[in-house]
Amino acid sequence: MLVFDWNEPNKDERFELQLQRLKALVADMEAVRQQKMQKALPEVAPILEQWALTCRPALCLTGLSTGHPRLVGTDRSIITSDLQLISFDQMWARTTSRWYRLGERQLVAVP
Repeated sequence: MLVFDWNEPNKDERFELQLQRLKALVADMEAVRQQKMQKALPEVAPILEQWALTCRPALCLTGLSTGHPRLVGTDRSIITSDLQLISFDQMWARTTSRWYRLGERQLVAVP
């Protein structure tokens, strides 16, 4: 998740780095869909031994949603996908799935 200044996102190196990482991910996903990834898989990719699937916490938003395309309803309690970008000055957030307009912030932190 990146906190950024809506008016000057180009001045933050972390913003640019995350943008490049996500572009690379999208390009890889397109290659997989077109069945070209195996040929493109780099020989220099690290090897991961003794691996296992695991979970880790990811920052997300929770709140009352209105106008969500999939979670229909007014003031419906939701938890978003992973938070990628947030602009406190413009009151916008971008999760992995979509943009959100941010209304009033909850005053009490959720544990």
